[in-house]
Amino acid sequence: MKDKRILLVEDNPDDVELTLRALKKNNILNEVVVARDGVEAVDYVFGTGSYEGRDISELPMIVLLDLKLPRMDGIEVLKMLRENEATKMLPVIILTSSKEESDLIKGYSLGCNSYIRKPVDFTQFSDTVRQIGLYWLLLNVPPTM
Repeated sequence: MKDKRILLVEDNPDDVELTLRALKKNNILNEVVVARDGVEAVDYVFGTGSYEGRDISELPMIVLLDLKLPRMDGIEVLKMLRENEATKMLPVIILTSSKEESDLIKGYSLGCNSYIRKPVDFTQFSDTVRQIGLYWLLLNVPPTM
């Protein structure tokens, strides 16, 4: 599943753990790279900073992107991904607790592929993660980048 890597961009350790547990519970065994802020996410994707030298031809299959992040927020990460020719079609799923309509509008206007509000209940969250995995990792046919 190396070629179907998931980039999880999430600063809340509890949400990271919940997401990893939900993936495992639903037998989604893809490698998950966790970036704990926007700068780390951008560094991973573009092979800069602490990821200098990483093979950037190996893009993640999907990016699960929180919005409220330290150092660089999720909207700015999305903007950078969409401005770059190599990553402009990378599937980005905003997975956030934000209920702000402006975040939803900004996310879609910058080209997110989906905007999902995190359910508070673990069972619902787990089902949401299962559906994300089923659709984005199995059913969706991405363009060759």
